Amino acid sequence: MTNISNHTLNASVSQPNYLRSELKSRIVHLGFGAFHRAHQGLFTDEVARRSQSDWGICEINLFGGEELITSLRAQDHLYSVAEKGAQSTDVKVIGSVTESLHPSLDGIDAIIEKMAEPQVAIVSMTITEKGYCADPATGRLDKNNPLVVADLESPSSPKSALGYIVQALKVRRERGLSPFTVMSCDNVQENGHVAKAAILEFAKLLDAELGAWIEANVTFPCTMVDRIVPAATEETLREITELLGVEDPCGIACEPFRQWVIEDNFVAGRPDWNIAGAEFVADVVPYEEMKLRMLNGSHSFLAYLGYLGGYAHISDTMTDAGYRKAAFDMMMLAQSPSLKMPEGTDLEAYAKLLIDRFTNPSLKHKTWQIAMDGSQKIPQRMGGSLKFHLDQGSEFKWLAAGIAGWMRYVSGVDEQGNEIDVRDPMATMLRSVCDQHGLNVTVVPALLGIEAIFPADIGRNLQVINAVSSAYQSLIDNGAKATVAAL
Repeated sequence: MTNISNHTLNASVSQPNYLRSELKSRIVHLGFGAFHRAHQGLFTDEVARRSQSDWGICEINLFGGEELITSLRAQDHLYSVAEKGAQSTDVKVIGSVTESLHPSLDGIDAIIEKMAEPQVAIVSMTITEKGYCADPATGRLDKNNPLVVADLESPSSPKSALGYIVQALKVRRERGLSPFTVMSCDNVQENGHVAKAAILEFAKLLDAELGAWIEANVTFPCTMVDRIVPAATEETLREITELLGVEDPCGIACEPFRQWVIEDNFVAGRPDWNIAGAEFVADVVPYEEMKLRMLNGSHSFLAYLGYLGGYAHISDTMTDAGYRKAAFDMMMLAQSPSLKMPEGTDLEAYAKLLIDRFTNPSLKHKTWQIAMDGSQKIPQRMGGSLKFHLDQGSEFKWLAAGIAGWMRYVSGVDEQGNEIDVRDPMATMLRSVCDQHGLNVTVVPALLGIEAIFPADIGRNLQVINAVSSAYQSLIDNGAKATVAAL
């Protein structure tokens, strides 16, 4: 089979200029998904291109993705990233991946042993919100999560990311090896703190001494990651084949923009990702809030109301003047006032940049894809700013419309009566609440009353109930396009 590792690629393709054999697996990464390939994998490759770095990555998928790992191995762990601007596309072959593992291909022990190797300094993760097994209402470990229950019963054959990390740290401690840093790259508020809280609670339930050792020795830096990376489609892969001159089943397309802000808190060293444009800071939280509220919050707003309005992609919503204006107002009037940013941050320039990014017609970012897992995302993307406006007594109609759009979406039926494939860890519960009420405004207080999503001070607040009810009624009476235009 010809592939990216043994084929002459098109002349325009940028390839690694370093000896890949010099790289060591100093990072173990959980979750070889689209975002990681276009972000951390690419940053690590660029550091190797620009310095004498020996930082390589061992990729691990814990759930599914066996085919992807098999394909990656077949092409010597090389893959491609196509950075698609509105005018032109740059294609890079990424060489930073040194090896890969999968529990169903290699067994659980092989993964724990790899994480316990002395040179491993960082275990990083893109495992999505649900991978942390945290209760969204409390932020604490969800002890009833089936993965947590199973891992506490048989810790030496873990299933969850938390179980693997704690087991690997236990082995390192027993062997007198130094610990590694646990670095979350997920789009989760204060992701390092979330990872730390879940891992410590899990470890202490298993073994109080081990928990205390992890607490004293392991660091959990927070990170803010930003790059729009749509899931790969057959169309994307066909296009990558043309650009490369050969097929790459691991290839991914993304926008040219990228941002990575990292709390500089690494117990066993780190790559100089700043060489590739990352920023190391003392406090990531302000940047994280800016991104979660302005980018992700308006993304969710466009995902639900755009899908209901018949728009398949985010760039399609931007061709509608009503959606474009509402998204900008959502950023500037609903989200930016709630932020506390370092001096000199230009939030209006950031909002304009976001609108340009959303408009990029080369990126086919599906509204349906962004709409997934809303029960986990809405609290982080809209909850903090909603609380701010309630405290200030200021206008929050854009947030109310976004939440109403989510409620209308999780009913599972669109404005034409077609079924919506709702993907959410709470989908069954949400659907049953919606089915009890039908498409009726009485569903609003019922959904707002789910404390795992909306804390009581928001979910039972009459102002919130009234504002969301009014937006929801408009969606029923007038549809999404007219509701958005009226904002």
